[in-house]
Amino acid sequence: LAHHQSGHNSGVIHSGIYYKPGSLKAKLCVQGAALCYKYCDQKGIPYKQCGKLIVAIEQDEIPRLKALYERGLQNNVRGLKLIGAKEIQAKEPFCRGLMALDSPYTGIVNYKQVAQSYAEDFQEAGGTILTDFEVTNMEMAKESSSESEDGLKYPVIVRNSKGEEIYCRHIVTCAGLYSDRLSEISGCSPEPRIVPFRGDYLVLKPEKCYMVKGNIYPVPNPQFPFLGFHFTPRMDGSVWLGPNAVLAFKREGYKLFDFSTGDFLDAVTYSGLWKLVLRNLSYGLSEMYRACFLSAQVKQLQKFIPEVTINDVLRGPSGVRAQALDSDGNLVDDFVFDGGSGDIGSRILHVRNAPSPAATSSLAIAKMIADEVKQRFEL
Repeated sequence: LAHHQSGHNSGVIHSGIYYKPGSLKAKLCVQGAALCYKYCDQKGIPYKQCGKLIVAIEQDEIPRLKALYERGLQNNVRGLKLIGAKEIQAKEPFCRGLMALDSPYTGIVNYKQVAQSYAEDFQEAGGTILTDFEVTNMEMAKESSSESEDGLKYPVIVRNSKGEEIYCRHIVTCAGLYSDRLSEISGCSPEPRIVPFRGDYLVLKPEKCYMVKGNIYPVPNPQFPFLGFHFTPRMDGSVWLGPNAVLAFKREGYKLFDFSTGDFLDAVTYSGLWKLVLRNLSYGLSEMYRACFLSAQVKQLQKFIPEVTINDVLRGPSGVRAQALDSDGNLVDDFVFDGGSGDIGSRILHVRNAPSPAATSSLAIAKMIADEVKQRFEL
């Protein structure tokens, strides 16, 4: 459990600053963060409310930072304030910046622990968890299943690669890196398609972790599709730096040379990817350059903490982001929920796109899914 995206993410409990006001991301993140803290308190799961600074290092970033502050206020993010260079250094003694957005309610947690706790709750409520169950086929039952007491009570058969079957009444899928494939298997639309992007982290050497107290983030540039390098303290006391964003050649490819022919062909034959690449060619090439050369990544970090040197960092873990892309090459930014038509399509709800901050938002997303299921399936 939590072996893939949930176990490879940054571990940040986001506060909801970045997201477009009125979007599902904005609403669910603010609700989800409050629910996440409450849940961790109830279950005794350790977390740290270490805060976050979004730091402007150039004059031309200040208007974007102020706009971000206004957006955060519209999203009802608690405790936000703009601070100057002296206050930045009071909070983060090694960080340099002209102005920063201070978000004191941003925190960190180990999402593997959170997911394990969700699993225990689910099992206590009567649920069963099956891992290593690769779904290859879904079809309508031809005749009454053995579990059925009143005709076709469980009319949908979900079959795995070993030929094992589960009979269902309704299905909810939340398949992350495989959400498009599972949708196709069920006879629903393959769009939006998933294109995997690997993010490689560096880690600060243990003796240098004193340089970072909370999360330090750059001001996002709307011209580029990803957020940029940031400093992320972890629950175990380590500090992660990064990540970059490069195309992964395998959907669960955490290492540089991991390769799957099927996953690679899926990505490179998709017109949406080429449109994205051509629009962001210089950004993509510089990300690939930084992925290869440690010194190029350290240069990015030194803009915020000049004292960081190449001798202070090590190559760290990687994660793979399930990036939903439409056929025009646009990153699908918001959460997407849909089903389909026909016998199976009308009995299924796909969570098609749940990128960051989905871990933060998970309890709020769960409530929304439960409400949607109730309404859609008339339960």
